[in-house]
Amino acid sequence: MHLTSARRTLVVTAALGLALASAPAAAQPQATASTNAPVKVSLTVKGPDGRLFKGKIKTKGHDVTTATGGTHRCDGTNGGANPSAVPTPTAALDDAARKRHFTWDGTWYASFDDFSVDTIKNVSGGGVAYWNIAVNGTSIPVGGCQFKLSAGDKVAFTWTAF
Repeated sequence: MHLTSARRTLVVTAALGLALASAPAAAQPQATASTNAPVKVSLTVKGPDGRLFKGKIKTKGHDVTTATGGTHRCDGTNGGANPSAVPTPTAALDDAARKRHFTWDGTWYASFDDFSVDTIKNVSGGGVAYWNIAVNGTSIPVGGCQFKLSAGDKVAFTWTAF
């Protein structure tokens, strides 16, 4: 009985492989439209002494310039995270800073193809804390220039002690 089951599995696997191999080349996916359309997100920045910023920001992926890190793209394509440009948390922070007239700074790490947010509104970690980035209440698993935002997302930069 076990041998019959193994033969069936082998035959089904072989048939599936042949079907996929003989599929017409025209079945290629169509080009997708740009996904870097501006989205509106809620952005909150919480420092060690409370809220530093809260507001709705319209953002999309774009080049970001910091005093320490220089100018680099921050559009979700960083590190190959997304195939095309998308809105990102760090781009949202940058847009908020420019539109609402506050400062932020970050170091660029070429090995990660991303910024590390070091200071927001003159509040830095100073070696005892870092700026955690969360979207919809969950810390993001990649850098702030790599995570794709969607309309309505809640983005939080929170000063977090080690």
